[in-house]
Amino acid sequence: MSRARDSSIDTIQRELTAFARRARAAAARLHPELPFVSYTLLSHIHDQQGCRATDLASHYMLDKSTVSRQVSALEKLGLVERRADPADHRVQVLHPTAAGSAALASTHASRRAAYQERLADWPAEDLDRFADYLLRYNSAAEGPRQH
Repeated sequence: MSRARDSSIDTIQRELTAFARRARAAAARLHPELPFVSYTLLSHIHDQQGCRATDLASHYMLDKSTVSRQVSALEKLGLVERRADPADHRVQVLHPTAAGSAALASTHASRRAAYQERLADWPAEDLDRFADYLLRYNSAAEGPRQH
């Protein structure tokens, strides 16, 4: 690997770490006792309009016990509730509570405003390129794209 390539990869690693720290801070603003993993799970539950804990474990490749602990914490904070699946009453589906949805909406609005502020001077072409690069980077972690 070339020295320039190594330097670029070091910069990318450092900047993505800073990005992750800001994401964890956003979760803490949602609730000081809420780890980033819980915030991510709450977001997914909201985006899916409800899902099972096993779906969360599968989607994020997490151990079921990890998901169970995180979901329990979300329930204790009043951000998630369990409801029986109308198609199969033996199955419990996780849904955000009104408080959970409101907290996510507030956090999303503040994060969006921060992004808009940071990127205000970027031309549309740069924004498009940056979005494409992020999609490409994240899809590489998931393996080859399915067409």
